[in-house]
Amino acid sequence: MAKAKVKERVNWPVTILLIVGLITIVFPLYMAVVIAFKDPSEMTNDIAGILSLPSTWSLDNFIEAMRVTDFFRSFMNSLIITVAAVVVSILVHSLAAYAIGRNMDRKKIFKVSYYFIIAGMYVPFAILMMPLVKQTAVMHLDNMVGVMVLYVVFYMPMNMMLYTGYLRNVPVALEEAARVDGASTWTTYWKIIFPLMKPMHATVAVITGLAVWNDVMTPLVIMGGSGVNTLPLAQMNFQTAFATNYNLAFASYLLAMLPMIIFYIVAQKQIIGGVTNGAVK
Repeated sequence: MAKAKVKERVNWPVTILLIVGLITIVFPLYMAVVIAFKDPSEMTNDIAGILSLPSTWSLDNFIEAMRVTDFFRSFMNSLIITVAAVVVSILVHSLAAYAIGRNMDRKKIFKVSYYFIIAGMYVPFAILMMPLVKQTAVMHLDNMVGVMVLYVVFYMPMNMMLYTGYLRNVPVALEEAARVDGASTWTTYWKIIFPLMKPMHATVAVITGLAVWNDVMTPLVIMGGSGVNTLPLAQMNFQTAFATNYNLAFASYLLAMLPMIIFYIVAQKQIIGGVTNGAVK
């Protein structure tokens, strides 16, 4: 008996939505690349002149953008802040999630603590901005160290939720076996649980790192006037009250994108696994 042919059906609404989504991502990226390599004289007011390919692909805009932003110093400031915030977030948030997640079903205080921390995701930065400026100034934390500390606090709610959800998939039997062998809670966490959370570590690193790397407001209000610039702050030099140098701006944006793109490509398998498992409760 011949097998009945299965008619493939195309979900056109979803397909169209995906195509539109792809266009909304690819088109701005195309414009950024084209404008970054164009000579300023090629920038005309008509749409055809803006969208057309450069007559000569030149790196002059990238060289000038690096000079204007003091690229290497600004880059190092951003890198130090990002790496420090990511490393401390992974260590502190994973440990806090382990302590709360493993006890929230047994003691009410841990469940209340969990929801209290998660509630921080719904507090707008605009409400916290002025009190934080005053507080960091009084505590002499209106510098890079203060910005790092704030980032660890800001992204704790999201990271706590991800880590706690991921821990639900880690069998408690592993910890019980370790305790039978004489391991303390501290040893059990660092030797067994922490390595098992590697996919979630990668996910938290990318989510936190990307947010910190691209953030403008926190360094602006905390370190404003100190003379210390992160890369996003330095890129504000391209915009004035009357005009914006799009050629240099887009060249600088592309340079700033490279570290995060490379990091994501390296850790993408761990990230996908971490998001999938962390979403299950």
